[in-house]
Formats: sequence, C-alpha cells, structure tokens
Amino acid sequence: MTTTAPRTERGTHRQQREHVAALHAELTRYGLVTWTSGNVSERVPGEDLFVIKGSGVSYDELTWEGITVCDLDGAVVDGVKKPSSDTDAHAYVYRTMPEVNGQVHTHSPYATAWAARAEPIPCVLTAMADEFGGPIPVGPFALIGDDSIGQGIVATLSGSRSPAVLMQNHGVFTIGPSARAAVKAAVMTEDVARTVHLSRQLGEPLPIAQADVDSLYARYQNVYGQ
Repeated sequence: MTTTAPRTERGTHRQQREHVAALHAELTRYGLVTWTSGNVSERVPGEDLFVIKGSGVSYDELTWEGITVCDLDGAVVDGVKKPSSDTDAHAYVYRTMPEVNGQVHTHSPYATAWAARAEPIPCVLTAMADEFGGPIPVGPFALIGDDSIGQGIVATLSGSRSPAVLMQNHGVFTIGPSARAAVKAAVMTEDVARTVHLSRQLGEPLPIAQADVDSLYARYQNVYGQ
C-alpha cells in the first residue's frame, strides 16, 4: 500500500494537527519514547481520515507540518512528511473499531520489557483496576510494514476493557475515545508496568478479586473526577 506524500502542503485540518503535535510532548515528558520512535494519531471527526506523526520526525522539531493527514486505507491526503511506519496498523484499527478516535504507540522501557517476555501485566493494583479493568494483555508478534500489527491489536482488545496491549517483542499500543485519552493510557501503562515489576522483586504480587476489580473500574469510569 503506497503512502507517498504529495509535493505540496495544503494545510488542511491544521488545528487538529497542532493538537496532535503538541500531545507528543507528553510522550517525551513521561519518558515513553527515545529518539524519533513512537507516535500519536487521531481520527478526524466526521471524515474518513486520521492524522499521524511523520516518520522519523524529531520530537524537538515537531510542528503541525510534521503531522500527516491520511485516509482510512493509510494513503496520504495532505502533508509533505511521509507518515509513520505504523500508519497501516493505525488505519486498520480505525476502520475496524469505530469507537476508537485516538491511538498511541511507544516502546516505553518497563512495559516493553513485559512485551519482550510475552507476559500480560497482572491486575494487582487498584490503579490498574481503575484504568484497565483487569490485566494488560499481550498481542501476537507481527512485523511492521502492513496492517498485521493492527489486526493483532483489534483481535486482542476486542471485548477487552483494557485500552492498552503489549504487542509481543515490540511495545505498547493504546486506544481511546480521543488521542489525549490514548496518551493517558500509554502513561499509565508504563507506570503500572514499572510498579508491578518492582513488586515482583520483593515477592509475588497479590491479585485483586474480580468483584473488586469490577467495582473499582465502574467507580473510576463513571464517578471519579469532575
């Protein structure tokens, strides 16, 4: 599938591209990415389009022009930057899961260490019950370059309460009702991955009863906050 960028920049969806460009600062702020790896994307409301970080664009230099507009087949619609190498995966998720409006991919170190072992992160923290509604699952190994990763994300998260998946030997992918929500899920994934890892150095973490997980998840999703 070709994603060759057009020669000119028409500046469409500039406000949303500015918003998504700014969200990438949260990835560096929380230490979720290194060099130019990782990306944020967001569906364009009311259109069969999404915006995504350009491939290999430095975070320090990222502006709205570093965010490319693509259709739901992953083809470039506007922007001079070649889109992320994960574009086909993002496109597949948007085509298949209409409730998803934002996605994030990182190689954050603690969470990716769990992915390297193909081990789900068990739900042993109330913060995990709140945010993920259970363990963070592992998706299948898939090569970059087509929509295979997207297929693995959808297969693993369909029917799951978790907004995050650890793709085996790869890293973290998160989904959400907005790009900001997906960024939050990525931040929380790394946070709990680190805490559960530290707990295991002391002994075996204690699981939380399923009824309590359900209660915590319902409260956090429906009562917590303003």
